[in-house]
Amino acid sequence: MALDYFSLLNPSQAAAVMQTEGPCMIIAGAGSGKTRVLTYRIAHLLEKGVDPFNILALTFTNKAAKEMRARVEKVVGPEAKNLWMGTFHSVFAKILRTEADKIGYPRSFTIYDSQDSKTLLGQIIKELELDDKIYKPNAVLGRISDAKNKLISVAQYLADPGIKADDEASMKPKMGAIYQQYYQRCFKAGAMDFDDLLFNTNVLFKDHTDVLNKYQHKFRYVMVDEYQDTNYSQYLITRKLAAKERNICVVGDDAQSIYAFRGADITNILNFEKDYPELEVFKLEQNYRSTKNIVWAANSVIKNNQAQLRKDVFSENEEGHLIEVLKAASDNEEGKLVANSIFEEKMNNHLSYDNFAILYRTNAQSRAMEESLRKLNIKYKIVGGLSFYQRKEIKDLVAYLRLTVNQNDEQALRRVINYPKRGIGDTTISKLINVAEESNHTLWEVVSHADQFLAARVSNPVVGFAEKIKSYTVVAGKEDAFEAAKFIAKNSGMLEEMFADKTIEGLSRYENLQELLNGIKEYTDDPERDDKSLGAFLQDIALVTDSDLKDAAQDGEAVTLMTIHSAKGLEFRNVYIVGMEENLFPSQMMITSRKDLEEERRLFYVAITRAEKKLTLSYATSRYQWGNLRSAEKSRFLDEVDPAFLNFKFAAGPGPGAGESPFQHVFERRSNLVAAPVRKTTPTNYVAPADFKPSDTSNLTAGQRVEHPKFGFGTVAQLEVQQGTTKATIPFEEVGEKVLLLSFAKLRVLG
Repeated sequence: MALDYFSLLNPSQAAAVMQTEGPCMIIAGAGSGKTRVLTYRIAHLLEKGVDPFNILALTFTNKAAKEMRARVEKVVGPEAKNLWMGTFHSVFAKILRTEADKIGYPRSFTIYDSQDSKTLLGQIIKELELDDKIYKPNAVLGRISDAKNKLISVAQYLADPGIKADDEASMKPKMGAIYQQYYQRCFKAGAMDFDDLLFNTNVLFKDHTDVLNKYQHKFRYVMVDEYQDTNYSQYLITRKLAAKERNICVVGDDAQSIYAFRGADITNILNFEKDYPELEVFKLEQNYRSTKNIVWAANSVIKNNQAQLRKDVFSENEEGHLIEVLKAASDNEEGKLVANSIFEEKMNNHLSYDNFAILYRTNAQSRAMEESLRKLNIKYKIVGGLSFYQRKEIKDLVAYLRLTVNQNDEQALRRVINYPKRGIGDTTISKLINVAEESNHTLWEVVSHADQFLAARVSNPVVGFAEKIKSYTVVAGKEDAFEAAKFIAKNSGMLEEMFADKTIEGLSRYENLQELLNGIKEYTDDPERDDKSLGAFLQDIALVTDSDLKDAAQDGEAVTLMTIHSAKGLEFRNVYIVGMEENLFPSQMMITSRKDLEEERRLFYVAITRAEKKLTLSYATSRYQWGNLRSAEKSRFLDEVDPAFLNFKFAAGPGPGAGESPFQHVFERRSNLVAAPVRKTTPTNYVAPADFKPSDTSNLTAGQRVEHPKFGFGTVAQLEVQQGTTKATIPFEEVGEKVLLLSFAKLRVLG
């Protein structure tokens, strides 16, 4: 029985679902139910008799793909399992596994994560005798990644005079040589990094039109989620695949395009109609997530961008709270204000801490927030810490698994050839590497025939290691991923070494290995997986995205702390956007061009629209930078929010010792109850007279008597100037000694 989409969806959503033929673009505002629309659109195609094997749906996270597939399955049943649905990288890795030999790679190619790439680049930089302080692996990888996303091959890179001039201007004239070495070493090792999965798919489709033709006929319907986040490489692949049938549907929101630093190109969505003049456009403008005030505030900000697809986002939810603005004297006080606001909101409204998120522009801003949350005993979690698969013991065992599947994986081989220790020293390893380079053999070919190149005493442990790896390959060919991994973990000596370490750290490492094996067992026990081989498992974990790790971190009752970039796609009942200051947000690096400033504004728009019920913005009038206290100016973005939606109810005093935040007494009372004991000063009941007026303290000297509006009377004991900032040590009669910053302290000089 056909679904009645007009009763399940609003008119705009239903229209987008029913339009299945030809190119279409769905502009989906924040919280407008785009996943619901994509789900029903796929279901509608299947209802019309389209074979699920002919539908390609591309997402940016595995979580999004799994959620969508599960929803489609609820509507149409098990046929949903046959959809080609997944991330760009996972789908094209699957195609490359089938077609890899056509571009010279083994089908068992290894997928390098960013750490593998940085390690390899570090080795290349050292071998080329370059300064790693100038050629930092992280920066070099970024440069290579940018080139690949723009489909610039090594040959094109080396031949382009403009690129050469850029590298020379940035004092990195050897970038091309590094890129060349990196490509050759990856190719020789049968390895691709994340960017290669897209770059090589483009190469495959460009050089092998028969392969392109095969997939053009296979994928009769192409759908792309979060299209505003696509780069040039992804744009070209999807355009080629849809060239024959032209049944391409892209979903996105130009107002949420915030990943230019990763290569995302907003013009892909802004200029989509130029590629498809017959395009049908649908706008999903109703926000189901947020209150009216939050939606109106977001609209008032984003309207300032010139480059955008115009839409009128609205909400039919309650009007809700006005957006609160907290003004603090310093970053530390900002932390106190936010922590106390969370504490009071939780208590007054019977909420859970996982209803709250603190969003910031840079990770460094978390320090003041963490300190204040700890003082109130508020549990929190920071999204973006070291992921499970980046822990040393996990990478060690995974390296064994990778080497088992692909013996040419040089990075994996180097990592485990002498771990656990088997008497193969650095000198021996260097000799093996040199022989491999001089003879133009892979490192594995030299290792597996080490007795031909090294003396017997030195070669025996190397040959023994090679025999172990060969035996693992035999087991992996017969058993599923779990049985093979369990055999390797035991036979390599890793489990034994971890078990023997009885320290807390050793126990933790052993438990992590057990958890990895548990994960592999869960993988092989999944009845829906056809391929349960070790190679399939390794591909699965290699394609886990940052966003998937972020999503996994959302469980548990704790306040979430994260950058705004990491928050995209998430929603929280109460959101705090902190550090709303010029040169912080917008970032100092993003205010020199309209293009960059508009991306920063989109980032602010994304932050605002994460909030469901209540939004709070905060800023400080001073902030520590590199150890110095500097004055700060509120962000221009605050002035762009229509003041009709703002509440400046909580305004703090202008400086330390010169007033207190509205939550200060709550904060001190609560922190004394739950934090570690601190030395208390004598309380004061001092009230400044009505005519109190601060004096100019620029000429203040030791020995002068002063009056403070909170601490009362005292005599200046010492003045100390550090890097342009003057500190005054003053013993007050009622509260004892205080150290005040004169640039902030309100003091009346009495004589």
